[in-house]
Amino acid sequence: MYSFEPSDEQKMLVEAVSRYAANDLRPKAREAEEESSLPAGLVEKGWELGLLQASIPEKYGGFGEYSALTGVLAVDEMAYGDMAGALAVMTPALFALPILLAGSEEQKQTYLPPVIEGEWQPYTAAMIEPKFNYDPQDLATNAFENDDHYLINGEKSYVPYAPQAAGMIVYANLDGKSQAFILPPDVEGVEVGERQKLLGLNAIPVYSVKFNQVKVSKANRLGELQGHALEPILDATWLALAALGLGVSRAAFNYARDYAKEREVFGVKVAQKQAIAFMLAEMATEIEAIRLLTWEAAWMVDNGKEERSKQAYLAHLGAADMAMMVTDRAVQILGGHGYIREHPVELWMRNGRGIANLTGLAVL
Repeated sequence: MYSFEPSDEQKMLVEAVSRYAANDLRPKAREAEEESSLPAGLVEKGWELGLLQASIPEKYGGFGEYSALTGVLAVDEMAYGDMAGALAVMTPALFALPILLAGSEEQKQTYLPPVIEGEWQPYTAAMIEPKFNYDPQDLATNAFENDDHYLINGEKSYVPYAPQAAGMIVYANLDGKSQAFILPPDVEGVEVGERQKLLGLNAIPVYSVKFNQVKVSKANRLGELQGHALEPILDATWLALAALGLGVSRAAFNYARDYAKEREVFGVKVAQKQAIAFMLAEMATEIEAIRLLTWEAAWMVDNGKEERSKQAYLAHLGAADMAMMVTDRAVQILGGHGYIREHPVELWMRNGRGIANLTGLAVL
């Protein structure tokens, strides 16, 4: 059975992330959303906390070992400050963690140190596709074997920092199986489209990208000639989204609870009204239930349990529903004020909508 007591290292990391979320991300979140840009230095400060670096072994440039549970704890705290800022800090993990989880030894030695050892750089990945009912295990983007290389054709959405990408992983269907391919910058045939305008999360720049006969060396197929299983990467993205959902939901719940305790209507605190009290109780219950489900799923991934992928997927599904319920009710509890941008709950509701739809935009 897993323990509910974090290790000393986990406590230190989570405390550092919590301070960053409260003191840096939260105060800048509204301005960043309105201006569609994160302040200079804010992402680098989050990078310097070493969340990704702590997941990479020392021989590849990091200083720790991969732990899904540690990632869940830290990402939950970071999203409590701002989900868009958390996604920006985590963007290089989209490139590094699939290589760590599924790459060959040579790929790890080649590609991980440049990501880990320097400042934050826009390493990214292209998984999500602009089609109804997108399924990462049934991709429309295709890869074809052609002599000593592969050719990739297709279109992707929600690719963070695509124009400046220092490296990119693109996922494509190869002989009926979803596989990842490592692309260096400025590859011929990669066409970056316009920046996409979203319901929320506007502080992090995401783009559509087209791949037209993009030539990829066979050595750059993740796992090289034998390829790789997609499940460990999907587990990592489902857990990341569940953790993001927990963070934004906790933020919305705490804000609505405190507002209800302080706001008076007809001489009575809003929190004393039975309907509001019941809403807050249900919000708190759902958050705790999904938190335990997510922790268990992360523990199962770390320990190689047989049903780890099922549990990670359930955590994601539960977090997606929970985030929408909690953030929507936070807006309701604030009444008319909830619809005004003076308060952050409407932003959290818009951001929380993305938990259900963004498989592939985050990994931990």
